[in-house]
Amino acid sequence: MLIIGIAGGSGSGKTTVVKKIIRALPGSSVSVITQDAYYRDNGHLSQEERKKINFDHPSSIEFNLLIEHMDRLRKGETIPMPIYSYISCARSEETIPVKPTKVVIVEGILVLTHAELRKRMDIKIFVDTDGDDRLMRIITRDIEERGRSFNEVLKHYESFVKPMHLQFIDPTKRFADIIIPQGGANQVAIDIVASRIRMNLQHE
Repeated sequence: MLIIGIAGGSGSGKTTVVKKIIRALPGSSVSVITQDAYYRDNGHLSQEERKKINFDHPSSIEFNLLIEHMDRLRKGETIPMPIYSYISCARSEETIPVKPTKVVIVEGILVLTHAELRKRMDIKIFVDTDGDDRLMRIITRDIEERGRSFNEVLKHYESFVKPMHLQFIDPTKRFADIIIPQGGANQVAIDIVASRIRMNLQHE
């Protein structure tokens, strides 16, 4: 099993990179674990308290569960990946079964911040995108998917996203084996990563 970690700032294009890598690989050989599924369950908090949750701080992630699930996949077990809602800040009672496959991609803004999780990765990738481009994507995404107003998005970016990116996420570049500038638009870098993965699969 080849475990690949893909990190990068919020709105950097990680999801696009993941989709393009998957498209370049054999059909059922890839499973994706998303860090966002492992946010701590805060469904018990009031609406006001939920607005204060810092989703960009490493403490917001239940890393122990994520690591346990990675280890179980490595052993050949199917895992129950949680389903998390940004609207309710709670986990669903349902889970998504993820089967062990030849390639497992773990993606999320904070996946390279945790030393124990990094140890389990065979390839570490950082998607590096200009701050203005990321902000534009964040505005669109948060209004459409997370029910925030334009002003709420800007306030959230200023209070949480930007300072946490500078403190925790951007410094994890130094742990990356590969840095992909311009996110999903960098087809050359994505092709290189995909060919390296295919090479690994052939040698198994």
